[in-house]
Amino acid sequence: MSRTPFVGGNFKCTGTASSLTSLVKGFNDSITGYPEVEVVIAPGTGYLGLVKAVAHRNIGISAQNCVPKSGAYTGEMSAEQVKDMGLPYVILGHSERRHVFRETDAEIAAKVKAALAQKLCVIFCVGEKLDEREANKTQEVCFHQMKAALTTIAPADWKNIVIAYEPVWAIGTGKVASPEQAQEATALIRSWLSDNINASVASSTRILYGGSVNAKNCADLWARRDIDGFLVGGASTKPEFSEIVKACVKPKAKL
Repeated sequence: MSRTPFVGGNFKCTGTASSLTSLVKGFNDSITGYPEVEVVIAPGTGYLGLVKAVAHRNIGISAQNCVPKSGAYTGEMSAEQVKDMGLPYVILGHSERRHVFRETDAEIAAKVKAALAQKLCVIFCVGEKLDEREANKTQEVCFHQMKAALTTIAPADWKNIVIAYEPVWAIGTGKVASPEQAQEATALIRSWLSDNINASVASSTRILYGGSVNAKNCADLWARRDIDGFLVGGASTKPEFSEIVKACVKPKAKL
């Protein structure tokens, strides 16, 4: 099955009104001519409205996080509010939420459920830490994270799931998984979907790689069969993000 390439840019907690306006205007000129790639950018919460107003209609806007419901949750943004702002996407399960903010599997699962109830597209992140990689626990960790949040998803909601494999040891470190390592992990994720959900979901779900992706390494990663795009961190706040998008226009060789 042909899967539409997906490139997401996670700006994290960076940028100002001036810098983000300039950045996104540049993207409007450099990446909107590639309709065959689904492009999404995720600014910090305080800049969502600004970036949404500046971005070309062909660039999707994502929240970086949400909580399951509105209420007395100071400093948070609910799935309902993400939807109300006209944002189609939300990133959930990112390693910084798991390991810096100590979000549990149960908390992430509740967020996924709430986001899907609002018909948001969930960019769901999984990935292992360095000690887990060195202990050969990549499969165990990723499978556990998926089982906790994805096994109860209704069949009709799978069209709104994109999975991002982001090895924690490669995020913001300058280290990048080799194309072989990235392919092995994304193939394992696809096999888990086939074994635990069904073959159709495994075939249709887009699986991204994230972790120090840049203009120099993206082509080799993109060439791998099971990598359907990228979730980009630091490079998404630079003009080179457009080069990553362009790399995903090239048809994959039949392997």
